Amino acid sequence: MEKPRQNWAGLFNISFGFFGIQIGFALQNANMSRVFQSLGSSIDDLPALWVAAPLTGLLVQPIIGHLSDRTWLGRLGRRRPFFLLGAVLAALSLLAMPESNALLMAAVLLWVLDASLNISMEPFRAFVGDMLRKDQHTAGYAVQTAFIGAGAVVGSIFPWLLDHWGVSNEAAAGQIPDTVRYSFWAGGLALFAAVLWTVLTTREYSPEEMRSFGDAAEAEAQPVRALASRSNSGPFWWVTAGGLLALATEQWGLEKEVYLLAMLLVSYGVISHIAIRLARAGKDNNMLASIVGDFSGMPEIMQKLALVQFFSWSALFIMWINTTPVVAQNFFGSADPASAAYQEGGNWVGVLFAVYNGVAAVAALTLLPFLSRRFGKARTHVFGLLCGAAGYASFFVIKDPQWLILSEIGVGIAWASILAMPYAILASSLPQAKLGIFMGLFNVFVVVPQLLVATVMGSIMKAFFPDQPIWTMAFAAGTLVLAALAMLRVRVPGES
Repeated sequence: MEKPRQNWAGLFNISFGFFGIQIGFALQNANMSRVFQSLGSSIDDLPALWVAAPLTGLLVQPIIGHLSDRTWLGRLGRRRPFFLLGAVLAALSLLAMPESNALLMAAVLLWVLDASLNISMEPFRAFVGDMLRKDQHTAGYAVQTAFIGAGAVVGSIFPWLLDHWGVSNEAAAGQIPDTVRYSFWAGGLALFAAVLWTVLTTREYSPEEMRSFGDAAEAEAQPVRALASRSNSGPFWWVTAGGLLALATEQWGLEKEVYLLAMLLVSYGVISHIAIRLARAGKDNNMLASIVGDFSGMPEIMQKLALVQFFSWSALFIMWINTTPVVAQNFFGSADPASAAYQEGGNWVGVLFAVYNGVAAVAALTLLPFLSRRFGKARTHVFGLLCGAAGYASFFVIKDPQWLILSEIGVGIAWASILAMPYAILASSLPQAKLGIFMGLFNVFVVVPQLLVATVMGSIMKAFFPDQPIWTMAFAAGTLVLAALAMLRVRVPGES
């Protein structure tokens, strides 16, 4: 049997929750550097404070993907319980964030917020694959990307709108402006309402129906048994690499955030060793062994796309951390978070982020489907990534902040492609019964580059470009070029 073909109303309902989730992400991305600096953080400390977000995604998404593949709660379904849980926690975090009166409180709330957003977001990726036929995957992820763009426009531009409506955009040292405060509160309510809409207007296919569609569960023991045959040398080298990195950090006086990267290498080595021992003991249903087994046995196309994601998300995280200080210092003439010029620059960044997300929403429904039909998904993604690289590079030639809108058009096309093309390729190429875990594991290659940026970029900038954040845009442009080159190696089934 084939899954029923969804009409546009069905596609709308399936992905509308992502509109609210992206409002939360947009408020976080556009305003957390501003919140941290308003509470006393220096620009050199921003990467360390931001590291909570990607680290949380690294831990949460594979676990949620594994659990959601195996969940069935009757009328509530497989993925929707996780939508709802994450939405409740994220809404509460957004409501509490403006009440932060210390850096530690804001950092903890960022951790909770990002964990909650990831709990909701990860199953949404698999939800599209669950609900749609393969010939609708591109349309499904395009609609999802359009909602991501639309939600990000709302979340990014709201502080700017409130400022123009007379809400105070300035605050005393150690305080958060009312424009940001009210935006977080409204965003929390909008997030919960949008996710609730998807929960109430969709019905997931039962395990019996999925089997009738040919999406029967894969043999769970296979990746675990393959893991059992792996050598113990792999975990040893991960632990050794982490130890050497920690030693180098101590000896060469690198930024303290690099210790986190060393800890992650050691942790993965230890986890891999435990997983191998569990697999050899015949623990086929153990979650840790299953996740590590699936990770080590990724399909080839997923491995190649992983490298593309690595470079793509490195550029995006550089942008999210540094755009506010870059625009405030280089285009509004102030690096002081307490100044009116800096806050004006922060609001303009909200507008710029709204522009690139708005462009992404339009491009996802118009430009990308057209290019994909004409040239294929792989070439379309190469084009999108190069548009983003051009957008970042243009920061060095533009002098008027108004013209940065042109830069954001290129970034918006890249953002649309990054959100749609890899997932459309994967959803049609992976085992349908394991979409949750594979989408969660694919997120590792979204998160690891963010951790690298958070731990390494500060050291690079401090050593070579002190007090010159504009150079972060050169790094962003270069990594998108590398992503485009890596995409040339990806061969999509059915495309020449």
